[in-house]
Amino acid sequence: MGSRDLIYSWLGRQAYEPLWQMLSARAGAVGKGADEEIVFCCEHEAVYTTGRRGVDNRLEELLPAAVVKSDRGGEMTFHGPGQLMLYPIIHLKNRQLGVKQYVHLLEVSCIALLRELGITAESRCGFPGVWTAEGKIAALGVRVSGGVAYHGMALNVDVDEKWFAAINPCGLQSKVVSLSSFIEPLALPELASRWSDHFNRLMSQ
Repeated sequence: MGSRDLIYSWLGRQAYEPLWQMLSARAGAVGKGADEEIVFCCEHEAVYTTGRRGVDNRLEELLPAAVVKSDRGGEMTFHGPGQLMLYPIIHLKNRQLGVKQYVHLLEVSCIALLRELGITAESRCGFPGVWTAEGKIAALGVRVSGGVAYHGMALNVDVDEKWFAAINPCGLQSKVVSLSSFIEPLALPELASRWSDHFNRLMSQ
């Protein structure tokens, strides 16, 4: 798929909407050949996001954090403190990657990170994301525009479960779990670097 290492950037804690606009702009630049592919990692301020299907306004009024209607795929989910975001901007067309193949690589990168930490996890056919035996630990939603994929994946590291209790995450009746349920998690920047390394190796094969 490619031999060059991807650029990696840790952004710390970010508000969702400005970060989303930055991702969109960078994806447009990559599509025009004006910028390079990159993997951004960050943590968000508390926010609920929806995919292109939107959300019932009556539900929105009841949620304990703001709702952002994003252009990614997928259903409503939560992003916030204690959750690690992996946001690769990848030119799928140039790499001759299909969307399903790319989504699978994202899942595999997360599963490899968890395996490195001693946690068994898996993907489930037809349901994007990553699960442990105890519940869903990572969610996924991407958008492809001009042959370039952006948005990405969210790994629950140490998230307060109250945020998920208010919604049906990603349209599934499934318990949501965090890495902290299994181990004492590493700091987010260290986890981000390790996850990016796994993703980079997969993209370089």
